[in-house]
Amino acid sequence: MYSPSMLRRFFCFNAAASSSSITPSSSTTTITSKKKSLVFLGSPQVSATVLDALFNASAAPSSSFEVTAIVTQPPSRRDRGRKVMLSPVAQYALDRGFPSDLIFTPERAGEETFLSNLRALQPELCITAAYGNILPTKFLNIPPLGTVNIHPSLLPLYRGAAPVQRALQDGVKETGVSLAFTVRALDAGPVIARERIEVDDQIKAPDLLALLFSEGSKLLICKLPSIFDGSAKVNAEPQDDSKVTLAPKISPEESWLSFDEEALILHNKVRAFAGWPGTRAKVLVIDDESSNNHNILELKIITTRVGSNDKIRDNDLHDVAFVKDALVFPCGGCTDLEVLEVQLPGKKVTSAAAFWNGLRGQKLKTL
Repeated sequence: MYSPSMLRRFFCFNAAASSSSITPSSSTTTITSKKKSLVFLGSPQVSATVLDALFNASAAPSSSFEVTAIVTQPPSRRDRGRKVMLSPVAQYALDRGFPSDLIFTPERAGEETFLSNLRALQPELCITAAYGNILPTKFLNIPPLGTVNIHPSLLPLYRGAAPVQRALQDGVKETGVSLAFTVRALDAGPVIARERIEVDDQIKAPDLLALLFSEGSKLLICKLPSIFDGSAKVNAEPQDDSKVTLAPKISPEESWLSFDEEALILHNKVRAFAGWPGTRAKVLVIDDESSNNHNILELKIITTRVGSNDKIRDNDLHDVAFVKDALVFPCGGCTDLEVLEVQLPGKKVTSAAAFWNGLRGQKLKTL
């Protein structure tokens, strides 16, 4: 898509260019405009949802602000082709016609060249949404109105890198999104506002994350006037440290399922780890009960539901059955996990029925 050298030139930090082009609009408009300067920081696709809301709100005739710069993760090699690709936020901004010299991609937010460019823009407010980089004190001291973060949990619950995944893993019935001022301590700043959302028992992490950032965008636009006039900072609610829970980063090693655990625990894990790192299980494929001809198969578990527990077990406790549209895995506590979709290594996602038919009479057992 882009060569590394092109991308380096494209996103170079040119202080002279940035200072002579402080806003995306013309120099005449810059001189006469009294709009407040806002810098947006974000990287993945859910962040682009927030940027879209800011662009649309800033374009309204009554808007009091404009997006003067965007900060995002550097281009990286992604997908199977390992092409060097822009972050979704950078690509979206360019597609909207945002000036390329006002899209900054520092490796670290504490780089002096980057901070110098940011100071030249004189932002009054910074907004972060899944930016993915630690903001040092030198950064936080630049915008006089502070930095506000959209965090997909009901702070002080689930502070950390994986709030949506950990909430689903815990099987919560309610979660939400918070607007909070950024401080040096992780997700510990005063909360401006929260929006609560009921959690469907089948929703997966990518869908819930998108929903929360969509709601967070609306909440942000609603609260921007109070943030700009300073009343949000005065009225922001300090977090109760006695109620803090943490949402640590997920590791690939956590993706394995153990059928010794109850079905509900496994179902919540499948929902939580959907997208990345996914959930995996090893099963035994047997040609014939009387032979030793068997092999171990690694499956990626895509979609599940908890069984009804109204079945009478008349077979081996490790046998995997196929009932209606699901592979039924016996689990701990005499529970059943119904698996609706699976994926074999190097293959596309397939239904449980198609996978079962492909076994051609072979039996499955849990390990």
